[in-house]
Amino acid sequence: MSFATYLIPIGLGAVALVLLAGLFNMLRGGSASTSQKLMRWRVGLQFVTIIVVMLSLYIAGR
Repeated sequence: MSFATYLIPIGLGAVALVLLAGLFNMLRGGSASTSQKLMRWRVGLQFVTIIVVMLSLYIAGR
């Protein structure tokens, strides 16, 4: 389960960075297509991070 020790914080950090980049883009009046692209990346990263968390919980429960 040591993989979760590294992957979960990396996933959470990646989601936070993409979220902040999207907020920064929106506040400065950036391109709408860039905002959409960042939102898609955030959703994808959240999905992967949730899968890693659930997998580590499943492995820990065995």
